[in-house]
Formats: sequence, C-alpha cells, structure tokens
Amino acid sequence: MLQELQTRKADLSVKSEEYKEMRNKLNTEASTLASNRNELNKRTKELIDEAQELKNLRDTNNALVSENKAKRDEVNEKASKVYAQVDKLRKDLHLSDGPSLKDLKKEIDHLEFEQMTRVMDSNKERELVEKIGHLMDEFKSKKDQLESNQELKTLLEEAQKSKDEASVHHEKVKEYAEAAQEYHEKMIKTFKEADKVRAESDKVHKDFVKIQESADEQHRLFIKTQREIRDFDKLIIGLKRKGKKGRESVVKAQAKKEAEEIYSQFRLGEKISTEDLFVLQRSGLL
Repeated sequence: MLQELQTRKADLSVKSEEYKEMRNKLNTEASTLASNRNELNKRTKELIDEAQELKNLRDTNNALVSENKAKRDEVNEKASKVYAQVDKLRKDLHLSDGPSLKDLKKEIDHLEFEQMTRVMDSNKERELVEKIGHLMDEFKSKKDQLESNQELKTLLEEAQKSKDEASVHHEKVKEYAEAAQEYHEKMIKTFKEADKVRAESDKVHKDFVKIQESADEQHRLFIKTQREIRDFDKLIIGLKRKGKKGRESVVKAQAKKEAEEIYSQFRLGEKISTEDLFVLQRSGLL
C-alpha cells in the first residue's frame, strides 16, 4: 500500500512539473502577444489622432472657403450695383446708343483689312475709306466721352476695384478648397490605415486570449496536482506513523513476555543475571 502511494505521488510530481513548464511557456507567449497588441493599439491611437488633426485642418480650410466665397459674392454684388449705375449713366448721357467701343474697333479693323487685300474701283475704295473715317470718328467720340466724364470714370474705377477684390477672394477660394481636398484625402487614407492596424490588433488580442486561457488551464492542473501530492504526503506519513507504532507494540509485547518469564523464574528461586534484573526493572515488575 505504501509503495503504491509513493509511486502514484511520483507520477503526479512528474505531471505537475509538466503542467508548470507548459504554463510558463504559454504565459511567455501570452506576454509577447500582449506586448504586440499594446503596440498596435498605441499605433492605432496615433493614427486616429493624426486623422483627427487632418479633419480639423480640412474643416478649417472649408470654413475659409465659405468665408471667402461669401466675401467674393458680396464684392461681386457691390460691383454689379456699380455697373448698374454705370449703365444708367451711359443711357442718360446717350453713350449706350449704337455699337460699343469694342464693336466699333472690330468693324474698323475688318474694313481696313478689306481695303488692303481686296481689289476694287476708285469709287468703291473712296466709299470704304469714308466709312472707315466715320467709324473712327464715332470711336474717338465715344472714347473721349467715356474718359472725359469724371462721374462715369469714378464709377468704372470703383467697379474695377470691386472686381479685382472679388478676384483675390476667388483665388483664395480655390487655394483653400484645394487644401481642404488634400487634407480630406489624407484623412480618409489615415483612417483606413487606423482601421487596418486596429483589425490586426483585434486578431492578436484573440490569439492572446486563447493562449492565456490555455495557460490558465495548465495552472489549474498544476494546482490540482499539487493538492493531490499533498494529500498523498498525508496518507504516506500516516501509514509510516502507523507502521512505526505497530513495530513498537510488537517490541513492547516481546519485552513484556520476556520480563514475565524472568519474573516467574525469580519467584521460583531460580538464579537470574544482572541483565535480567535490568529487564525486570524496565518492565516495572521490580
């Protein structure tokens, strides 16, 4: 019985060591996975922060687009009102009657080209020259009228100033719109990268949980075998104590029997030795 218990205890000790080694190995793997997961989570947060900053820059530029659009439209509206005043003044001064300076210049250039390239008789050429002269006089007259009227000149300058200002705001609209689009594209790209890293982190975390559960199971088995080993130790110690007490009882019984035999001899008057006397003394018969 004792031998069997000792054998089973030895087997449990071997298994316990195996569980312990496997637990430590799995805990090391789990620790590595946890470290990798934490690094990926850190990178994910960095990417999200970066994407959020890009989003803020995009929104800031979009706000500037709206702001400059409003200013551009406001200045264009102002210019339109000034041009309306210009048109009214031209009508009042009868400067809008007939063709515009642009149309007059275009017609003069056409006729001059025709005069130089077309073959015609003297009468036709004279008529053409006279027509060109009339048109040039009309062109000069209208030009002088426009440039000589201070009110009209001031309105035109004011309108041109507004158009120039609107052009500046329009260029800013394009500049900020392009920047906003660039930040938006970078933001989308960064968010996608963050999603990719987060997915990788989730996979590593699943592996970590799986390994950690296996390590916990090995630890549970290790604790279980340690308890069983302690139980076997108690049984073995109990059996050993019981065996020792049994042997002591046999010795005592034998000693008592020997002492009784010596005492019987002593009572019968038989001669006993000094050693026999010590035996009787230890047994309590003397």
